[in-house]
Amino acid sequence: MAFRPVCMGGSFLEVRRILERREEETLSPKACLASQSKGREVEEEPCAFRTCFQRDRDRIIHSKAFRRLKHKTQVLLLPEGDHIRTRLTHTLEVAQVARTISRALFLNEDLTEAIALGHDLGHTPFGHMGERVLSRLSLERGLGGFHHASQSLRVVDRLERDGRGLNLTWEVRMGILQHSKGQVDVSKGFDLDAPSTLEAWVVRVSDSIAYLNHDLDDAIRAGFVRPEELPARVARLGMKASQRIGAMVEDVICQSQSGDRIAFSGTMISVMEELRVFLNERLYRSKRVMEEEPKVDHLISSLFEHFERSKEDWDAQRIVDHISGMTDRYVPFVFSAYSGAQPMGY
Repeated sequence: MAFRPVCMGGSFLEVRRILERREEETLSPKACLASQSKGREVEEEPCAFRTCFQRDRDRIIHSKAFRRLKHKTQVLLLPEGDHIRTRLTHTLEVAQVARTISRALFLNEDLTEAIALGHDLGHTPFGHMGERVLSRLSLERGLGGFHHASQSLRVVDRLERDGRGLNLTWEVRMGILQHSKGQVDVSKGFDLDAPSTLEAWVVRVSDSIAYLNHDLDDAIRAGFVRPEELPARVARLGMKASQRIGAMVEDVICQSQSGDRIAFSGTMISVMEELRVFLNERLYRSKRVMEEEPKVDHLISSLFEHFERSKEDWDAQRIVDHISGMTDRYVPFVFSAYSGAQPMGY
């Protein structure tokens, strides 16, 4: 069968259905097909020439939250040099790894990409430091804490498009929520320990592959680590990020071909955990990084209290939404505007 777009009088005919049939004929029986999506919260007329997951991917890319990721920290605050990762470049690297794995396993690449591109839309300014501060502040105000995965779902459901949300498909929304471990929300029927689709599972493992390797690369570039200091088993995967990523991707593809889950081998899990512990000691909890946390706490706490005083019609949730959507450079700008002071170190 020859697949080609058909145009007649400026109207597309059957293009989306051809794409859906292509999925049905070429993808794994375990893949999530666009034609079998559980749909959207608000029913819409289908696009004539894109599947529902392709449409979701485009909506995420064109969202304001996605554009703001370019000015949000991955790990290093206000890094020197042009090649240190941001939350946006992290997102793109996750999407690349996830698409490679999905393609090799004949899963739905469009669904995988949409989940990957949307997975960090709710992340705070100043990386996980900002997340810890907002979580404490929200707990103190009875909101139950803050987690960027839940906030990412809130962004696409409620905050984008001036409160109308992006109206994404169920599969993309659940994949965004389920990309991170450690969340439990039984009241809403979400099983966060077992992602709802294999594509969501692919994004979860791809997030780990991407951040472990690019954070190590940035740590070496910024002088936190010397290459010869790598744990021996990590070094055996390769001294270059591309070699280590290739080894991890190959491992997960090989381990996932015959099962109903996406998984690493036991050996690879052990090596990745050793790398995570190494990065925690040398980068994430290092003195140079942790010295910034009191500044981040002061900035975000001060903003929160300022909005509580000055925005009487804003409840705590609205303040959390507003601050979590800010970029690293916008927070000190707003702080200076209301306080008249330049925050130390910024």
